[in-house]
Amino acid sequence: MNSTKSEIVNSVVLPVYNEEEILPEMIKRIEEVLEALGKTYEVILVNDGSNDSSWQIIAENNRRNPSIKGVSFSRNFGHQVAIIAGLRTAKGRMVAVMDADGQDPPELLPKFFKKCEEGFDVVYAIRKKRKENIFKKMAYSTFYRVMRRIAPFEIPLDAGDFSVINRKIADLLISFREHNPFIRGLRCWGGGKSAGIEYDRLARVKGKSKYSMVQLMKLAVIGMVSFSKVPLRFSVFIGFVVSIIAFVFGVINILRYLILGTPFSGFATIVVVMSFLGGIQLIMLGMIGEYISFIFDEIKNRPLYLIDEVIGVDRQLLKIPG
Repeated sequence: MNSTKSEIVNSVVLPVYNEEEILPEMIKRIEEVLEALGKTYEVILVNDGSNDSSWQIIAENNRRNPSIKGVSFSRNFGHQVAIIAGLRTAKGRMVAVMDADGQDPPELLPKFFKKCEEGFDVVYAIRKKRKENIFKKMAYSTFYRVMRRIAPFEIPLDAGDFSVINRKIADLLISFREHNPFIRGLRCWGGGKSAGIEYDRLARVKGKSKYSMVQLMKLAVIGMVSFSKVPLRFSVFIGFVVSIIAFVFGVINILRYLILGTPFSGFATIVVVMSFLGGIQLIMLGMIGEYISFIFDEIKNRPLYLIDEVIGVDRQLLKIPG
């Protein structure tokens, strides 16, 4: 069904980074699912600085079907920023966000849209099973549980970016001006009615993951620093604990010298204690440094992204609100 009617019902946003192997198949599957719903739709693919033929594939599909639209960044600005750009151009009453790598099955979209139509602001996917190595599974599981404990609002466990949000939440997300957005946190920040749908996250059929462990750790830090002051308060707590332990240790040594006549000794002990304290100080400084770096990013007030080309969307919608 053509999306040139007066109102678009369903929008789908996909960040794309070097996905030429899987992208044609993904577009076809999404198209088939949305056509079967019989409602007006659009598919917005945000090319996040790909250096393969991803943008050409998007352009070819737009010529075939104007409902397939594209935004191309001048370079790689990051997965989360690409989602924000896609949301800015999306006009649907309901907006789906999913990855373009085939691990989020488009065939689940009707179930998500139906749930959203029932009155839910956010319908998110819960990853029941993951086709990844055990180290990554443990890292993801630990992150979500830590985030849930330290965030001042409810963050669902094992829920990634794959979701459907209504117009109210979409407008809220695009109103933010954060330079380090964390979508799965921001969509919960405003509250509202939400529901989760379990699914088995599929393994990649083609291509390889664009998220390295370093990038995943960076995303985890963004999530924790953006939504909680607990790490800073934890550093204060650790400082008090270490100071108390050092004070007690000093008092014990003084008493031993005064009562038993035991002289102060133990060069190795001093080295270990000093190394321990030095490590604690470096960790705490690093934690504070992360918060300061986020402040630095915000006050520079640089554009969140730079647009190279657009296909089928209004470039004016991509402007950051002032």
